[in-house]
Amino acid sequence: MQFMLNQTHIQLDECAPDTTLLEYLRTHLVQRGTKEGCASGDCGACTVVLAESGGDGLRYRAINSCITYLGAVDGCQVITVEGLSHQSGQLHPVQQAMVDQHASQCGFCTPGFVMSLFALTHQPQEPHDTTPTERIHQALGGNLCRCTGYRPIIDAAKSLLSVPLPDAFNEREDHVHRQLNDWTAINEDGCITLKAGESRVFASPRSSEALLNCLAHYPQARLVAGGTDLALESTQQLHSLPQLIYTGRVAEMRQISEREDALVIGAAVTYSEAEPILTHAFPALAGLLHRLGSLQVRNQGTLGGNIANASPIGDMPPVLLALDAQLRIRDAEGVIDMPIREFFTGYRQTRLPPGGFIEALILPRLQPDSFLRIYKLSKRLDDDISAVCLAMHLQLDQDRIVSARLGLGGMAATPARAYQAEAALIGQPFTPEGIRAAQRALAADFTPLTDVRASAEYRLRSASNLLLRAVLEYQGHSSLEVSYHAHTG
Repeated sequence: MQFMLNQTHIQLDECAPDTTLLEYLRTHLVQRGTKEGCASGDCGACTVVLAESGGDGLRYRAINSCITYLGAVDGCQVITVEGLSHQSGQLHPVQQAMVDQHASQCGFCTPGFVMSLFALTHQPQEPHDTTPTERIHQALGGNLCRCTGYRPIIDAAKSLLSVPLPDAFNEREDHVHRQLNDWTAINEDGCITLKAGESRVFASPRSSEALLNCLAHYPQARLVAGGTDLALESTQQLHSLPQLIYTGRVAEMRQISEREDALVIGAAVTYSEAEPILTHAFPALAGLLHRLGSLQVRNQGTLGGNIANASPIGDMPPVLLALDAQLRIRDAEGVIDMPIREFFTGYRQTRLPPGGFIEALILPRLQPDSFLRIYKLSKRLDDDISAVCLAMHLQLDQDRIVSARLGLGGMAATPARAYQAEAALIGQPFTPEGIRAAQRALAADFTPLTDVRASAEYRLRSASNLLLRAVLEYQGHSSLEVSYHAHTG
């Protein structure tokens, strides 16, 4: 594999396949400006920026290096805090703004903030973006240190957005873009990225066919997409993962297409990449996506990975259940489209065939008179795992429910439909009185557990109350959610 570290070409042939980018930077290269805090993608101290070839230039995104496997940055430019300042010693504009606004912290978390702001200043102003303050809040949402407060850091960010300043990365972008494109052309037919002996490999296939071949050759290999869940087995549980197959370069899994009746989103498309088209087609999904991890997590995590890991508290499965989405599954026998309601069979268990993988997700479009609401309850508003997640998709005829699908997470060993509650809704008016039978039916659909996030009683009562909230929002034509933000001037 080869990649560019700041402005230096790095080429590797041998390395343990489960080596993280952070481990490689700190241990192998002894570049320790990038810090390890939580080793789980929560605190942002390990933030670096990945530049990838996209269209006519480079696409910059902040990522958590602690949960990024080294092989995943093949063909990219990795930008770290050590590479920002000029060779003359002059600080980068982001670093200078942090100094000018007295925003520097203890030194442990400051590099992560700097890298998040660097990524922000290299992002184009997208049409779906709103105010600069909201952009700043999203960019810094994954950097969790609070030792000096956010105000001076936000002031530094505002000064950078008000007068964008060119830097050495802008000046060298065309050269880096050409270099990365050349590497991609060289590697497009290859598969193995890293090896450490014959049995320890990190494979990076470029097509679905190549991925099938890798799975046939390494049947015990684990598939890794964004790594936001799987990498915790390396960093938290200290498990050795001797064979990994990376899906992030598989062309068929990186595509987004629109049909008249549905969206087709490749399983390796990240949340950040899918967000514009998803929120346009399903406006109710915007709030959930903004709360799905931090920006660094959304820049890496994928829809396919969130489904394949079969977590009972994944954020997207309840939504996909409510939409009656299908999974396009490919194996050596061919391709099938499986309804997601048939996919989960038990805790962390699915109907994915041996040697198979999810290639894409098919999300039916909303029909006229559809009502979609998505609710997530968690201990923190942002960057937290849900205790209960409910997605409600109704078809209404003059305020009467003619069809209903309720997808819930956190209520059972798998994400699941509330079939008895759905049956109790059909034919009823969409009013507080009309949903009472469905509220009672939730106790027949689910027997939730009590754990560190919530008690069983809380989960059942909350799910019942969310049905009522949906009714009140429908009747009032507005959201009942209340959010508080500190005044930042």
